[in-house]
Amino acid sequence: MTSEQVKLVQESWEKVVPIAGQAAALFYGRLFELDPELKPLFKSNIEEQGRKLMQMITMAVGGLSDPGKLIPAVEDLGRRHVGYNVRAKDYDAVGAALLWTLERGLGEGWTSEVKGAWVAVYTSLAETMKKAASRQIGVAA
Repeated sequence: MTSEQVKLVQESWEKVVPIAGQAAALFYGRLFELDPELKPLFKSNIEEQGRKLMQMITMAVGGLSDPGKLIPAVEDLGRRHVGYNVRAKDYDAVGAALLWTLERGLGEGWTSEVKGAWVAVYTSLAETMKKAASRQIGVAA
């Protein structure tokens, strides 16, 4: 991730925050459309889960400027997702649903540069989570 990508992600996320409830609903609708097998993983109220998702993304986006603090939090998130039965392949559907949601939420603000920045950030964070999860599974095995 470059500093310019971080800036683009942070600035574009600021535009999504006011429509966070709608964005969460779009995200989960698209996620379950892409991979219906994921729906049973969400045991709580989907609106509450959506609030948690938006809070987590806000925390991660805000933390991009301080990777020393962000990475341990993202690793912890990856380890916790093992307990939710999230598999490495599930991150692909989540990424696709996130990008789709951002495209709809940002409209004309969804430029190729913004998309590239989000792809870079999501890929980096997802890889960090998957590595932490795989170490967690290795410890549990």
